[in-house]
Amino acid sequence: MIRRFVYFTTYISEIHRAIQKIKRAEMAEFGLKSNHVMCLFYLHQYPEGLTAAELSVKCKEDKAAISRCVADLEKRGYLNPACEVGVRKYRAKLQLTKQGDKVAQIIDKRITRIVNLVGEGLTQEQRAVFYEALKTVSHNLQRFCEAQEGEGQ
Repeated sequence: MIRRFVYFTTYISEIHRAIQKIKRAEMAEFGLKSNHVMCLFYLHQYPEGLTAAELSVKCKEDKAAISRCVADLEKRGYLNPACEVGVRKYRAKLQLTKQGDKVAQIIDKRITRIVNLVGEGLTQEQRAVFYEALKTVSHNLQRFCEAQEGEGQ
């Protein structure tokens, strides 16, 4: 049991650090940070736009982090300013500019290349089992955390 804990926490930590390192390296040429990757990714997937609240849910980030990211992307010209008449800024649809879309396309290509690279050696069946197991572990961890919060711990 202890060995499983060590393997699990060690490998998850190593994977997380590697992903963050890759994001930082891939964003450096655009003057962006790793936290911009998922915002650009999701906004590219939804050309009709997403609100900051929707982006927060999709990116699994808190509202403050998304707000900072959005402000930075707007400042750099990657996002159209959120300014729908009669709509609070947090509820306005955010959309990529042409420049933002170009960067997002480059990011998508790099994501595809990296995902293919890190999945080398896995069969389709192994990949399916891995992702199903990962989803189950994530769901179980979320349930545990919610239960802990409910108990006031």
